[in-house]
Amino acid sequence: MAAEEAGPLGRVPACLCVLCGIPAAGKTSLSTEVLSTAAQHGWRASVVPYDDLIPEQAFQTRGVEDGAKMEEMHTEWKLHRQAVLHCIQQFLEKPEVQPEMPYSCQINRAAWERCIRALLQPEAVDHSQADGAPLVFLLDDNFYYPSMRYEVYQLARKYSLGFCQVYLQCDLESCISRNQSRPEPIPTEVILEMVKRLEPPNPQKNSWETNSISLDTTRNLSRCDIQKVMELISSALSNPLSPIEDNAEQMEADRLKCATSVVHQADQACRRLISEAMKTAREDQVPPEHMRCLAAELNRSKATFLQTLRRQLLQEAPFTREEDVDVERVVKRAVDVFDRERSDILLRIMNENK
Repeated sequence: MAAEEAGPLGRVPACLCVLCGIPAAGKTSLSTEVLSTAAQHGWRASVVPYDDLIPEQAFQTRGVEDGAKMEEMHTEWKLHRQAVLHCIQQFLEKPEVQPEMPYSCQINRAAWERCIRALLQPEAVDHSQADGAPLVFLLDDNFYYPSMRYEVYQLARKYSLGFCQVYLQCDLESCISRNQSRPEPIPTEVILEMVKRLEPPNPQKNSWETNSISLDTTRNLSRCDIQKVMELISSALSNPLSPIEDNAEQMEADRLKCATSVVHQADQACRRLISEAMKTAREDQVPPEHMRCLAAELNRSKATFLQTLRRQLLQEAPFTREEDVDVERVVKRAVDVFDRERSDILLRIMNENK
């Protein structure tokens, strides 16, 4: 649907700006500065804070050992993320309407109302001109996988909106220190895991990430940093995406979709193999402390394996469309590699117990 067809918003310029980076990299601080500067530009801007919108229980996947339960929780978390984008989509079509079921129960309704209030009733914008003022959504989340960011790009393209990305690059020690000074810090191991998973915007590999900048946020944000972000957003507002797809872009999207499918199925298979290994160890009466060591080592091995698999699929695989690929065969060949490593780890731990 083109922008002019997007309900009451009509031809008002709008932009989806993705803020990505590991926890405590400075996304919230940047959002505050951009909101203030956007008001000076006469823009209606609002932060879309995923941490506030998605219920806390959706993030509570740690400590769950059962593979099936873990997979169920991971799927639920993805549904919450999709619900956030659906709420933005519904706002673009019907700004005055509240999120419809089932999406209203997958996000924090009060948090979403605060988001849209800043757009519908902007305090710093002349009310006589508010309806025609540009709209800016600042999507505040880690967005560690390109597939997460690509979903936002697709939404922007569907409605002919501007799209841009700001990657906040901060050294790990600074992020951990900032996090520990927060009233409710997240576990350090979560940040460490995020660092392993993070795939920053890469315009050379992903043409749709061309409109991206990187900021070094190890130190405080400078006026120059804010100016760069405002120029990026201004350019995105002036150059909305076209809903027309070219073949190269579609092939890139198909590759991303296929890689995601393969990694997802490989992840499920690896979880089952880990469960089998843990069962074998218990039957062999491996002591609790060795069981914990086994579980940790197997999970580390799985994480490294899946990251390598994803990178190989995106950078080296010759296929494009999922329907052109025997996904089951690709998954089996990949998982066989992990299975051999799993067997080596299990055998070593059990031998240490003897």
